[in-house]
Amino acid sequence: MSGFYRRRGKRIVDVVGAGTAIIVLSPLLLGTAIAVRWKLGTPILFVQERGGRDGLTFVLIKFRTLSDARDASGNLLPDADRVSAFGDRLRSLSLDELPELFNVLKGDMSLVGPRPLLTAYLTRYSEEQRRRHDVRPGLTGWAQVNGRNLLDWDAKFTMDTWYVDHVSFGLDVRILWRTLSTVVGGTGVSSNGHVTMNEFRGSDEPEPPPP
Repeated sequence: MSGFYRRRGKRIVDVVGAGTAIIVLSPLLLGTAIAVRWKLGTPILFVQERGGRDGLTFVLIKFRTLSDARDASGNLLPDADRVSAFGDRLRSLSLDELPELFNVLKGDMSLVGPRPLLTAYLTRYSEEQRRRHDVRPGLTGWAQVNGRNLLDWDAKFTMDTWYVDHVSFGLDVRILWRTLSTVVGGTGVSSNGHVTMNEFRGSDEPEPPPP
């Protein structure tokens, strides 16, 4: 079962799950879009390149949560100064992540997998950490239901690679179920002193010598 699930079953579940979720949650998607337009203006969506399966990049889409507040010189203020109570609430309920269902439907992402990170990180991973890209990135993942952004990078990457080694239908169902309670509780959205997570600057783990 796990072999078939890895090869084909997981993608089938993604398409059916994301398609169904988009239909069922369409009123929530529309309502959130209207609220973002009213509270933050345009653009409604935030788009950014992220690292995907096999290290290939794709354009991730989310609802915007930051304002355009600038300093006297016209430069954007730091993220922490541009998150309003409204934006913070969107993040705590993970409503900003809903448009990623379209990334799942397209095939850039999966419902479950390591979270897609900045493309700048692609050259900073150790060989072991790079294995997180052996599967599609996910809307939620093993690290997200075990601490989310309260985890440090080493712990997060360890959980990501553990997931890669243990992908199964049962595990994905378990993660999706636990995600519901994590989202309702709104826990682990931000690490200490950061809007989401501090920047990953690279691993101290030495690279293996060339063969």
